Amino acid sequence: MAGKKADDAKRLLARASAKRTAPRFVLRLYVAGITPRSTEAIATVTAICEEHLAGRCELEIVDIYQRPTLARGEQIIAAPTLIRALPLPLRRLIGDMSCKERLLVGLDLRPKA
Repeated sequence: MAGKKADDAKRLLARASAKRTAPRFVLRLYVAGITPRSTEAIATVTAICEEHLAGRCELEIVDIYQRPTLARGEQIIAAPTLIRALPLPLRRLIGDMSCKERLLVGLDLRPKA
């Protein structure tokens, strides 16, 4: 019984330290209305957040038609645009969001091949 409690405690400690050391991601995806490209970008970025950043990602989706002042303040010139605000340095990925591999490299989640 004491061995099981020790194993449980070790697992909890490992999980807690993994959460503490894993960087938190803050992403903002700018899209232009409900178009096929926007829908594909939302689906791809959401899938990456769920698969690779589970529990440590904050994703905000901004429609530049609904909130043009926010887009203007971020100097968005094309849509879709994905901005990684955290961890630093800030990254901007512009254009086609259909390739998950390209996005993973751009977000520094996978090294360049």
